[in-house]
Amino acid sequence: MGVKKGSALLEDEQQETHRSWLARYRELAHYFSLLCFLLVVVALLQTLCLVQITSVFQSQWTLQETKLGDATHRLEKLNQSYQLLFSQYPALNQYCPVSNTTTGERACRPCPDGWTPQGHKCFLFSADRADWISSQYRCLALGGAVATVRTEEEQVFLCNKAQSLSQGDSYWLGLRSSGGDAGWQWSDGSPLEGGPGFWGHEPDKTDGGELCGRLTPGHDYRRSWFTYRCSNLLRRICERRQASLH
Repeated sequence: MGVKKGSALLEDEQQETHRSWLARYRELAHYFSLLCFLLVVVALLQTLCLVQITSVFQSQWTLQETKLGDATHRLEKLNQSYQLLFSQYPALNQYCPVSNTTTGERACRPCPDGWTPQGHKCFLFSADRADWISSQYRCLALGGAVATVRTEEEQVFLCNKAQSLSQGDSYWLGLRSSGGDAGWQWSDGSPLEGGPGFWGHEPDKTDGGELCGRLTPGHDYRRSWFTYRCSNLLRRICERRQASLH
């Protein structure tokens, strides 16, 4: 009887232990299933985000490709118009000469080649000589006129430039007087009176001959204008307005 009772107790303990391990196994299986579910959810969310990011990237890439294609097309049309413009108007080469013969790149500037910019004007200092009338015609042929001096700043510039180029040689200005009461006028017909004057010697109003104004640079720019017979031969200063590059 005692042996049978002990055997029954041992069997009960074994069954209890089996049930305990079975409960733990089920609990672990539950947690494992929950973990797997969470991992699947995270994977799905990552996949969804990746799909959205890829879609956005592809859309942006397509948009950039479209913009690049449009810009390339416009650039090609602009280059064609650019070449056509210079072929139809060769005079533009004066303002936009080729700066790189390999690429055909041009460098545009407000004054033609050989002219010097100052303020809103371009000035050309000639090396050849002519009388005042011929000098005016030669400046007109270049799209300008014999220079006028409207400000002290222009006077200083012209004196310094003339001094550096000719070491004191004289240049025709756009000043002319026919004598009498007509007074001195600029080449555009405007009167000198009332504007700045930089005479070395005040003109003699009693002189009945035809006189023109010359600029002879020296130590004092304020006294560098002199009268001269218009038939004499001098270098000249031509002026023209700067081109707008806008």
